[in-house]
Amino acid sequence: MAGHRFDVAWIFSLVAFFFLRAHCFYLPGVAPEDFKKGDPLLVKVNKLTSTKTQLPYSYYYLPFCQPEHIVDSAENLGEVLRGDRIENSPYVFKMREPQMCNIVCRKILDKKAAKAFKEKIDDEYRVNMILDNLPLVVPIRRPDQENAVVYQYGYRVGLRGQYAGSKEEKHFIHNHLTFTVKYHKDPLSGSARIVGFEVKPFSVKHEYEGEWNEKTRLTTCDPHAKRAVTSSESPQEVEEKKEIIFTYDVEFQESDIKWASRWDTYLLMADDQIHWFSIVNSLMIVLFLSGMVAMIMLRTLYRDISKYNQLETQEEAQEETGWKLVHGDVFRPPANSDLLCVYVGTGVQFFGMILVMMIFALLGFLSPSNRGGLMTAMLLLWVFMGLFAGYSSARLYKLFRGTEWKKITLKTAFMFPATVFAIFFVLNALIWGQKSSGAVPFGTMFALVLLWFGISVPLVFVGSYFGFKKPATEDPVKTNKIPRQIPEQAWYMNPAFSILIGGILPFGAVFIELFFILTSIWLHQFYYIFGFLFIVFVILIITCAEITVVLCYFQLCSEDHLWWWRSYLTSGSSAFFLFLYAAFYFFTKLEITKPVSGVLYFGYMLIISYSFFVLTGTIGFYACFWFTRLIYTSVKID
Repeated sequence: MAGHRFDVAWIFSLVAFFFLRAHCFYLPGVAPEDFKKGDPLLVKVNKLTSTKTQLPYSYYYLPFCQPEHIVDSAENLGEVLRGDRIENSPYVFKMREPQMCNIVCRKILDKKAAKAFKEKIDDEYRVNMILDNLPLVVPIRRPDQENAVVYQYGYRVGLRGQYAGSKEEKHFIHNHLTFTVKYHKDPLSGSARIVGFEVKPFSVKHEYEGEWNEKTRLTTCDPHAKRAVTSSESPQEVEEKKEIIFTYDVEFQESDIKWASRWDTYLLMADDQIHWFSIVNSLMIVLFLSGMVAMIMLRTLYRDISKYNQLETQEEAQEETGWKLVHGDVFRPPANSDLLCVYVGTGVQFFGMILVMMIFALLGFLSPSNRGGLMTAMLLLWVFMGLFAGYSSARLYKLFRGTEWKKITLKTAFMFPATVFAIFFVLNALIWGQKSSGAVPFGTMFALVLLWFGISVPLVFVGSYFGFKKPATEDPVKTNKIPRQIPEQAWYMNPAFSILIGGILPFGAVFIELFFILTSIWLHQFYYIFGFLFIVFVILIITCAEITVVLCYFQLCSEDHLWWWRSYLTSGSSAFFLFLYAAFYFFTKLEITKPVSGVLYFGYMLIISYSFFVLTGTIGFYACFWFTRLIYTSVKID
């Protein structure tokens, strides 16, 4: 892996292939549904979201208009963990039948309702809706480009503003919605498929004559007089005892976009040149490291091995120097070897989960139309990859001449998941305290524990059993009974300095793509450029492997044989830089003001950084393990 030279043309061909694949090959998450003229279209409401608080709430947490019976839609595990709460709404459209000024309901706000609306307007909450599995978007024209439109998911609950000539700031609610449903018509059958769902929100203080009743006609918005709402000149205030009338229009537009391509608009990537820069930046790091590894493997090592194998006299044999000198200690089991076995096994579990998930994503199975699919796939893959975690930790444990394989199995099955679950449980308690829909219900929590104890733990045991049953791997050289003393090291070979330096390059290979991933998580945008992500993942693997091999070789040449843990920590330290970048992102890109939201951000980023540490550390460890076995197998040891 680390010692091979890479052909540049081949790498760029691979990049181009996956880039095109990610854009052209798309398997939708649901089957298309055909609608004839007059067919009812059911609009569903989803959670209220805010990038300022990161705390989702169910739509009916606010006193919006409600249907007669609120029905929860079936949700998968991933949707529940994301805080999605999909329910029916009082909005009912009829296919290709425009509606103007439909009155949904009339509300008189009490003190509690007015306060709730004001709080959500202050925190810039957005209302999310779904029609035929498409999320509601607000089209906004870009001032820097002609005819360019960007889409924001969901519309704002309301806004703050001032009346002309007044300095007092008021809260205004968006109580009139102009929906636009785009459809693609089949010329043969006459049926149509929905390909777009847009809205323009307005704040309008509706007026009417006489007393309010079910047949009251509004003077501000009247379908009979063809009077439509086109602006928010007289907006609707949010105050106690204020009357709010909720209304909506529905327009239908025929579109040339076909159903299979309807998500392309939503997933339009405006910054593709930045992603290409990310790939080129990462490739430069890989080529630099590959050159160093090639120099070590082809020149230095070849020269060393040839010299060592040509030693003939006893005097020459006693004058060994460099990495050959520590051959009697290099395969000595390290301190805390049990813990190393556990971390390596967990890292293999992570690696398997991410690799399979990437393949599924490239094939289109984890498209955004399958809400929660990515989260569900991650959880299930993690559980089933427990088999490989147990096998890997048991194989390494047996290499260290361990005998209590059940003990190492229990540690592998429980240590990492228990740590993450403890952090997650505390964060979930904080979310629950805020009465947010993002709090995982007890039933879902029980399902997670059941997946862990019922499937993951038994699979770890099965893997460990087969891993420990196989004969131990033989070391290429014998280990001395007495450990060799390590000479005083140069300042740049100090373990802490060497480990931190080793983590910079793997982080440097992925940090540009990391920006887009963090944006998709914390600024509620779709991330669907899995072609780029797969290439960056491959580059990360190569970078972790190569930097660890280079630093491991320098360490052995300095007659320091304690390489086991250092090989893991060298590439694993990239997680430290990831967490630092997460802190930088928090203070420069996010507008989070609430303490609970800050704790949630850093809590979840701690889990992500810890997972990244386990993944990259394991990649570096296996690269170094392979490298040391290779070089010590190549020399004659008397």
